Amino acid sequence: MDPISTARYGMMAAAQQLTASASRIAAGGASGSVDYASEAVTTIQASTAFKADVGVIKIADQMWQSLLDIQSN
Repeated sequence: MDPISTARYGMMAAAQQLTASASRIAAGGASGSVDYASEAVTTIQASTAFKADVGVIKIADQMWQSLLDIQSN
């Protein structure tokens, strides 16, 4: 599997984690049955994973651009 596909999969997984966490907070917030500390950790982890996957895509793009520049010379 190429790095961009792997990063894209990771971004989708992180987005799903963020959505699930937001849903749990919304559903349990009124009843007070939400562990906000746990949800904060989940949100931070998903956000960090998403940023890392974006970084992988940026580096892959830079590598492809470098290869194209070399080829054109």
